[in-house]
Amino acid sequence: MLSLAVDENLNNDIVRGLLRREPGLDIVRIQDVGLSGASDEAVLEWAAKHGRVLLTHDVTTMTAEAYARVRSGRRMPGIIEVGHSVPPRAAIDDILLIARCSVEGEWEGQVRYLPLR
Repeated sequence: MLSLAVDENLNNDIVRGLLRREPGLDIVRIQDVGLSGASDEAVLEWAAKHGRVLLTHDVTTMTAEAYARVRSGRRMPGIIEVGHSVPPRAAIDDILLIARCSVEGEWEGQVRYLPLR
């Protein structure tokens, strides 16, 4: 199962729903590791260092920073962008599907958008 990091802007209802449905999910909130208010670059650096795919609602600056990391040859273990219009239940279903069916390293250098359907 994938290791996930959650950007501080992600709806906490999604995080709670993920943990309710999958209590053993390896998920860390950025604010819980002392990065509250940190730059996108710092968040992505931390995620890369810890091999965690990042979940975020930030489809503008985070995406641009992610692609900049890839272009410069730095590690970027992946981003899953959750649109604000995606209902929490659909986001939870899609994130759990991705987490359960993916292997470590599969999302390296990629940005993907929810919903999957």
